[in-house]
Order: sequence, then structure tokens, then C-alpha cells
Amino acid sequence: MSRFKARIGLRTRLVLAFMLVAAVGSGTTAVLVYREARNAILEQAQDTAVSSFREQVRNMGTPLPVRREFLQERLRDLARLGKPHPWVVFAEYGTVRVSSGTRPESTVITPELRRAALANARGGFQRVVKGSEPYLTIAVPTVFRAGKTVRPTGLVLYAVVPLTDEEANVRAMLTAARDGALPGLAVALVPALLSARSVLRPVRDLRRAARNMGSGRLDTRIQVKGTDELADLARTFNESAVELERTVGELREAEVRARRFASDVSHELRTPLAGMLAVTEVLDEDAARLAPDTAAAVRLISAETGKLAVLVEDLMEISRFDARAAELHTDEVDVAHTIRRTLTSRHWHDPVLVDTDLPEGIRARVDPRRFDIVVANLVGNALRHGNAPVLVRLRARADGDGEPGAPRAKTATDTNDAARLVVEVADSGPGIPVDALPHVFERFYKADAARSRSAGSGLGLAITLENVRLHGGTVRAANGPQGGAVFTVEIPLTGKETTA
Repeated sequence: MSRFKARIGLRTRLVLAFMLVAAVGSGTTAVLVYREARNAILEQAQDTAVSSFREQVRNMGTPLPVRREFLQERLRDLARLGKPHPWVVFAEYGTVRVSSGTRPESTVITPELRRAALANARGGFQRVVKGSEPYLTIAVPTVFRAGKTVRPTGLVLYAVVPLTDEEANVRAMLTAARDGALPGLAVALVPALLSARSVLRPVRDLRRAARNMGSGRLDTRIQVKGTDELADLARTFNESAVELERTVGELREAEVRARRFASDVSHELRTPLAGMLAVTEVLDEDAARLAPDTAAAVRLISAETGKLAVLVEDLMEISRFDARAAELHTDEVDVAHTIRRTLTSRHWHDPVLVDTDLPEGIRARVDPRRFDIVVANLVGNALRHGNAPVLVRLRARADGDGEPGAPRAKTATDTNDAARLVVEVADSGPGIPVDALPHVFERFYKADAARSRSAGSGLGLAITLENVRLHGGTVRAANGPQGGAVFTVEIPLTGKETTA
């Protein structure tokens, strides 16, 4: 039921609401008209019959004592004069019961009407339903007039008037009202559709404008028509769009300035750092001949200068990605041999530190330099923040053969290549906090906020993510089932030249 409601559009709801109001209005009007017309028809027949019967009874002479044959003849005369329909007239005098018909007594006349006839000289009348048929019953007592004195004679005349024709007219009127309501609702559908269209046009414009802004067209505006609430909404949207465009423009300019500043600073620091590195190398060679305190200071300066050089190189690399100037130069390589060369060049060939599972025969088209950076950053990060041994595992799989349910933290854009290269780097440490998993590839992110400095530049995983994206692959961080952090890189086995 909830899905059905969700599929009903605003246009349909507006039309249904309009039709519901029209139906309720038509129904209410029909009920009121029916009730008034029914009362008018029945009251007209009732007034005619009551006044006519009273007049006929008043003009009828009734000699006393009452003789049955004479009274029956007079009742038949009264019945023939009935208005608006012939009557059936009954007379009651003591125990005498006479009628103009074949039955001396009527089952329609109620005790209430008999009591009213005896209590009131003008008699009374009552509408009753007997066997689903409506009747009007009238009671008029006959009186004896002597001058101004009026005395009841004890003879009461009753007229029973069937209201079948009037009831048939009322039913016909009800049928006509019901049959006329359907065309009325059909006619009401036209203004309902027109009203829904006029209401939905600005809503559609707003939806289109919001979609355009979501796609980056911040100069989108809505044409304002009228002075109603929808026009106010359009004006508010335009004002918000102007403010958003201004704010986003300022943010973009600030971002461009920040990137240019980082790039410029990195370039400016590169030359003096090269000289500082050369000096520290000379000092390192002579540190053994210096005093202990001086040697320690020299080695500290040398180490910090090396870290600063790494940070500058990483900043320059990130600035190239930001400027979309990073290029991918692929070559077909033996992946296992490439990973071993990366580990050996950084002196990570000791199995106590780094263990490997590198099957032979897996070849892929990658950028050797960038793939070397990816592996080195992941292994270096595992050694710094996890515990040894670190396991580097290589495998190839067909697309769709991944491990279902594997936790994902941050991924890059995937490709549709059928075969993929998978490299996993797992450490033996405590793993990554769950709340830090979505942020591990962010620049300068620290899972431990209390740690003021990192052993690395803080950009290694961010550069890894950009290099994997440049290859058209994905990289994700998760925690292994036995503990420890696991970084998984997936790259298409067949690459192509790409510019970031």
C-alpha cells in the first residue's frame, strides 16, 4: 500500500482532491435538494388531502342515531371526492365500524391518531409506512352545532390516502440527481486538470532548476510569475541560487589559491632543500668524528630534512593531481617482479618485516613508477601504524569474482574490464578504528587526534588513492577477520594512457 501511495504523483493527488471536493459538494447539494423537494411534495399532497377531507366532513350531515347502511353510503361518497387521490374512508362510532371499502377496519390507523381525534375537535393527521408503502391518515371527529355551541357526536371519520405516486416522484427525482452527478463530475475533471497544470508548472520548473544546480549549473534561475505562494517560492529559490553561486565561487577561488600556494611553496622549497640534503649527507659522513651531542644534533637535522624533502615531493605530486596534470605512462610488466623490486629497493626484503605471496606469471599494463608508489605507500603505512609482519598478496581475478560482503571504506571509480589485478597489503596490528575507515584516504587525516606528528607526510594514502584512480581502479581499507588493517587495490589488467 505504501508503494502504491509513493507512485501517486502530485498531479494525480491534486485532481483527486479536486474531484473529491466536487463529489462532496454535489452529494451535499443533492441530499439537501432531495430532502426539501421530498418534504414539499409530501406536504403539498398532505395539505390538499387534509383540507379537502375536513371540508367534506364539515359539509356532510350525519343524522343520529347512526344507521350503518346510510353511513356506509355517505363514506363512499366521501371517498369518491378524495383529493389528490381517492380515499379509503373509515368511520368509528362506539363499537360500530364502517368503511367505504370491503374491510370495516384499517390496520394503518394508529392508536396515537385515534387519541388525537378524541382530544381535538379539529382532529389530526399522520404519515405512516405500512409494508414499505407510505400512507397519509387523517382523523376528523364530527360535531353537533347548536348556535355557538359545538359538541362532539362521538362519530370519528378517518381517511387513508396512499402516497405511492408522491413517493415514486421522489424516487425519480433522486435517480435523476444521482444520474446527473456523474456527468457533473466528468465536467469537473476539466477544470481539475487545468488547475493541476497551473499549480504543477512552477513545481516542474523548480524541479528542473534544482536538477540543473545539482549538475553544477549554478547560474540557473526560475522565471517568477504572479504574486502567489509559488511565486514567493520561486523568488526564494532565485535568491538562494544567487547566494549559493557567490559562495561556491568564493570557495573555488580560495581552493585555486590554496592549490597554487602549495604548488608554489613546494617549488620554491625544492631548490634550497636540495642544497640542505647535500649538506646533511656530508655532515652524516662526519658525524662519527664529532662529539656525541653534536653528532646527535646532526643526525636529527638530517632526518628532519629528509622528511621535509619527502613532504615537499608529496605536495608537488598532489598539486599535479589537483591541476589534472598527472599523466599515466603504462607498460606491460611482471607484477610479482615489480613488487619484489619495490620491497628490495626500500630494504623490506626481510620476511620478519614483510612476507609475500606473489605467484608468477601475472602480467598487467601499469605505470611502473606510480605502481611502485602505490605498493611502497601501503607497505610503509602498514609498517608505521601496524605491526610486523606485513603480508603482501598478489592475485588476478575475473570481474565479479570478488569477495562478497567484504567491508569497503573508500573506493575510486571502477571500470568494466573483465580481468583485474588484486594486491592486498595486510598488517598484524590492532586494525583501524571503525569511525576512521571512511577517512583514511583523506589528506593529513589522523586517526589518533592526540598525535601531533606523523612518521610520514600525511599524504601517502591520498597519493595512493589518486594513483589507483588514474589506473581506473579502486582501493579500499578494511579490518581483517583476525585483526589488522587490510588495504586492497584492484586495477584492470589492461591499462591505457590517461591524464588525471
